[in-house]
Amino acid sequence: MTRTLALFPLNLVVYPGEKLNLHIFEPRYRQLVHDCVAEGITFGIPPYLNNSVSTLGTEMRLVGVAKTYPSGEMDIKTQAVGVVRVEEFFRQLPDKLYAGAIVSDLPDDNTPDPDLHERIRTLIQQLYEILGLRRLFLDLPATFRVYDIAHNLGLSTEQEYELLEAATEAERQQRVFEHLLHILPVLQETERLKERVRLNGHFKNLTPPSF
Repeated sequence: MTRTLALFPLNLVVYPGEKLNLHIFEPRYRQLVHDCVAEGITFGIPPYLNNSVSTLGTEMRLVGVAKTYPSGEMDIKTQAVGVVRVEEFFRQLPDKLYAGAIVSDLPDDNTPDPDLHERIRTLIQQLYEILGLRRLFLDLPATFRVYDIAHNLGLSTEQEYELLEAATEAERQQRVFEHLLHILPVLQETERLKERVRLNGHFKNLTPPSF
């Protein structure tokens, strides 16, 4: 089943459940916010990648307008509610300044792989220790989803979009697991190199080999 949805393309990926604060300054998107307030409509954020609007996007709900400036610009709070597929894109909806599309809702299988979940948790702990982000790990819920950690894994925007394309939590877990297996040795070697550089020029207490 398809429906019409207003669009706000941006060069970022938003995941279901994520809260996003935005500063709105363009007239077309100020109009969009006014319509959200007046009519209760939602809008989609399809990532703008490689100079084009992506096929998948995230439907957003306006939570509130935090501030309105004399110029008409606004600070708004939004929350993502689900993933949609763009079936047909329109640069402008009828009688509107902003873009839109015919979209279809995508179902999501949230069932995790318990074994992969624990492996990822162990690797995330190592990653955050290396990066000095131990607090992020301590604050991580035991039942975290990939969407909860995706922005803190050093992924490119393109890689984050690939996670959005994954139809199941297990598939997302596999992608994250492979990413962590790839980057952790690189970061660990970088840390060892930094330590060697720090020790250069210091008095060294070394035990000579026995002959």
